[in-house]
Amino acid sequence: MRYISRSPKITLMLATFAMLAPASVSAQVDREDIIVSGQGMEDAYATMPDANAPAGPEVEGVITARKDNLMEVTGSDGSKTVVAFNESTEIKASKGFLGLGRKALGADALLNGLPVSVDTLQAGNALFASKISLSNSDLKTANMIHNGTAQGFAEQTAATEALRSRVGDIDQYNVKGTTNVNFDIGKAVLSEQGKADLCATANAAERLDNALLLVVGYTDSTGDYEFNQRLSEKRASRVVNYIQQNCGWKPYRMLTPTGMAEADPLASNDTDSGKAQNRRVAVNILVSKGLDGL
Repeated sequence: MRYISRSPKITLMLATFAMLAPASVSAQVDREDIIVSGQGMEDAYATMPDANAPAGPEVEGVITARKDNLMEVTGSDGSKTVVAFNESTEIKASKGFLGLGRKALGADALLNGLPVSVDTLQAGNALFASKISLSNSDLKTANMIHNGTAQGFAEQTAATEALRSRVGDIDQYNVKGTTNVNFDIGKAVLSEQGKADLCATANAAERLDNALLLVVGYTDSTGDYEFNQRLSEKRASRVVNYIQQNCGWKPYRMLTPTGMAEADPLASNDTDSGKAQNRRVAVNILVSKGLDGL
């Protein structure tokens, strides 16, 4: 979807939402407690199956609860899955370019709010983690949130103020146009239409003297703030990479991209059609007021 706006100013703000997700038929969450319901389910999670057990589904999402050897993983669609783990579960964090280089971790790394990908084994209705994968950068963020130190919150506040200051500089530019590229729920994958719109926008900006591009990622209100912040940043980065690598746009003509989670919605998040409009990356064509028309 492509949308062009001539608005003289882009309004950006930060917002937080609690996750709204339907309860799983197999688990419920009360703060950090997991209560497994259903006849015999407590016993089902008591013993880890051997390596010859049938493979279960791959579970991806954010850890939203922990209790003993159980964790609940909430997917981008709001589905909740309870997975058991023990000392034989392989827990590894990726690092470096393309996730190359991995280090083993202990179960204490499985913090609430941490995005994970879980390979499972299935025994009856119970799932057991054979391998849990995560990223170092996500683990660092989850640790900061978990520790909740004064220093951590001070750093977070300073980062927020720096972001507001950087985006506030947009007042120094004339906005010549805005193209919105839309995404599927929980995804950062560009559609073919989106790719075409990005190159068309780059070509339009190329025809303007002294034009720069500002890329800002957004989400709808599905999911919690931390998940949406990371997703909006990932979408913005994906757009920046595509414009530079496939549309011939020079990196020095790109302002620092940013993600704004569910802030500044184009439409109401109370409807599916409104949410679809809000899952976007805005590519703004800017020209410095001091250079406009030169």
